[in-house]
Amino acid sequence: MPEHDTGGTLGTPAQEVGGFLRRRSEQVAQRWADEPLFRTVFTVSRDEAVEAGKAIVDALAHVADTQRVEDPDAAGFTGVREQLARMGAARSRAGLSATQVSAELAALLPPVENLLVADLDGQEPERVRECTTALSVLMGTLRLVAMQTALSEVQALTDRQRLQLLEVATPVIKLWDGIVAVPLIGTLDSARSQVVMETLLEAVVDQHARFAILDITGVPTVDSLVAQHLMKTVAAARLMGAECVVSGIRPAIAQTMVHLGLDLGTVKTRASLADALGYCLHELGANIVNAAPDGAGRR
Repeated sequence: MPEHDTGGTLGTPAQEVGGFLRRRSEQVAQRWADEPLFRTVFTVSRDEAVEAGKAIVDALAHVADTQRVEDPDAAGFTGVREQLARMGAARSRAGLSATQVSAELAALLPPVENLLVADLDGQEPERVRECTTALSVLMGTLRLVAMQTALSEVQALTDRQRLQLLEVATPVIKLWDGIVAVPLIGTLDSARSQVVMETLLEAVVDQHARFAILDITGVPTVDSLVAQHLMKTVAAARLMGAECVVSGIRPAIAQTMVHLGLDLGTVKTRASLADALGYCLHELGANIVNAAPDGAGRR
């Protein structure tokens, strides 16, 4: 194939775009460094922004070489996904919406397109159109990759925060030597029930507990799946050497459990957390004495 005066070898439009990006990597990166996306993310130095731009240009060139300009899963994007995620996260932290971040990504196309058109000076108009179209598709795919990566990062962060909230909302309290309790408040779902089991069993081991109290006074409803998780927690605590006492079963929940056919015959239940604690203390051999009224007996 003949060569044009910029030193590139004519091939498919995508391949020619790849060659252009390799030749003009420095110029593209320099122009990108002045765009809001790079200028506001890389604030330490402009050179940092230029280097980040070069890495993305190289990735785009690799994708263009393989002619997979429409494929967000192209191998060439692998190396810059983390970089794109950091950039997207930085702009999100600055208060920009996903639409605004996408617009900043879209603004990266015109500087590259202007360079490409200048680079193709002397080529047939049809060829220029084909190459600019290939570049537009490639940059559109870059936007898609960036947004997919940012959304994945947001989802991962949301999942971590949700797990942390579940752990905070499921505290294990040491009530006495050998007695731990988990006071549950709010709706129980499968994820939270799993956290209850894990945190309670860890506390049983750490505290060498002989008794574990599950207080569900603050739980409005219990469905079949949650009830099964509670039963599994009781069984797991027993296997760890601790007796599990369930307290605070309200009439509506009791009816649900009976309706579901759950066998609570082997589970110790008490009306309230205080009753459950009293039972555990009695089993430990502790003597519970009511305080004398009106200070009687005080010296």
